[in-house]
Amino acid sequence: MQDLVGRRINIKIEEIGRPEVYAQLVAEDIAEQLQKRSSFRRTMKRAMEQTMEAGAKGIKIQLAGRLGGAEMARREKQISGSIPLSTLQAKIDYGFTEAKTAQGHIGVQVWINRGTYQEEETNGADAQTGQAPKKPKRTYKR
Repeated sequence: MQDLVGRRINIKIEEIGRPEVYAQLVAEDIAEQLQKRSSFRRTMKRAMEQTMEAGAKGIKIQLAGRLGGAEMARREKQISGSIPLSTLQAKIDYGFTEAKTAQGHIGVQVWINRGTYQEEETNGADAQTGQAPKKPKRTYKR
């Protein structure tokens, strides 16, 4: 490896405690099973159950392509739990990969909700000092 780059490389390997709550790893696992000619519905269902058991608040999986070797490409998605994509408070993990099957490529998208970001509690005094002083309302004469 160092011969290819031309300089010294340090590699740090860390074990991932719960790979079921990392969207990219779940997507790659689904893609791997689809490449081994596994049923796409069974694969989606199993991945969703494992992720929810691992402690996720919600999961959404979407597969797109020639599912089951069909003539016409289509999309299938399954949702379990809650996936609030329109809020910034939720910790949403996203993963995407492609399963390269004999019939063609199948896109695998995974969204996992890991809960909400815990914000520090601010008391009212800090909030008051942080605000700009308010000017009195101007009275308009007609």
